[in-house]
Amino acid sequence: MAIQSETELYEPVKKYWISRGYEVRGEVKHCDLVAVQGNELVVVELKRSFTIPLLVQGIDRQRLTDRVYVAIELPNKGRAPHRLSWGEVRRLCELLGLGLMTVRFYKTRREPLVEVVCHPPRREDVAGDAARTPAKRVRVSKKAAERLAAEFESRHGDFNVGGSPGGKRQVTAYRERALLCAAALAQHGPLSLRELRERTGCAGAAAIMQRNAYGWFARHQRGVYALLPEGEAALTTTFADVVSVIACDLR
Repeated sequence: MAIQSETELYEPVKKYWISRGYEVRGEVKHCDLVAVQGNELVVVELKRSFTIPLLVQGIDRQRLTDRVYVAIELPNKGRAPHRLSWGEVRRLCELLGLGLMTVRFYKTRREPLVEVVCHPPRREDVAGDAARTPAKRVRVSKKAAERLAAEFESRHGDFNVGGSPGGKRQVTAYRERALLCAAALAQHGPLSLRELRERTGCAGAAAIMQRNAYGWFARHQRGVYALLPEGEAALTTTFADVVSVIACDLR
């Protein structure tokens, strides 16, 4: 059954990782899906079909972690893509250091079936095997990996669908903090920056007010900010589901 968008892959792949004890978030630092268990960081890129751009995207994500997978819909009748054999596809992914996942969708109400064709080889497993090791491996950037992990940990939950384009509805840790500030202003009226920091526990409240990236806030008087109607709409409509989760942080 041909899917219409890679977003349809997100839920079954997410369930696969959750069933194995991972915590999952969608659309983290441009990664379609990020799964974390202890110190292990997994990145999965979702695409409807197996393409060269997907492989290039997967290789680029190796700057973040060794554990990078690409996930596609299982082609019609279970055949490997591009008239290759699954053995050839597996060897290609292994040479590139990538894991490959497939998702089979059914016309009935049966749950999609997620299978792993191959796991990404760990660097220590292939270090002495020149025949299976690419000529040049992508080096993991410790700083980039730490930024990805920090963004993941800073979010209260999974409010995005992996594979969806960025837009006004995408929730980041920054947007969560802005929503928390908006909720405090909606509850208490205009607040000074000091009061806003105390009510939200957000050390960056001043920067959020001054930048006003979403157009939700207005300067009420010197050092005091108020909520605009656009901010109220964000709280009650666009991001009501997010606010219901993060409001517990208000003091």
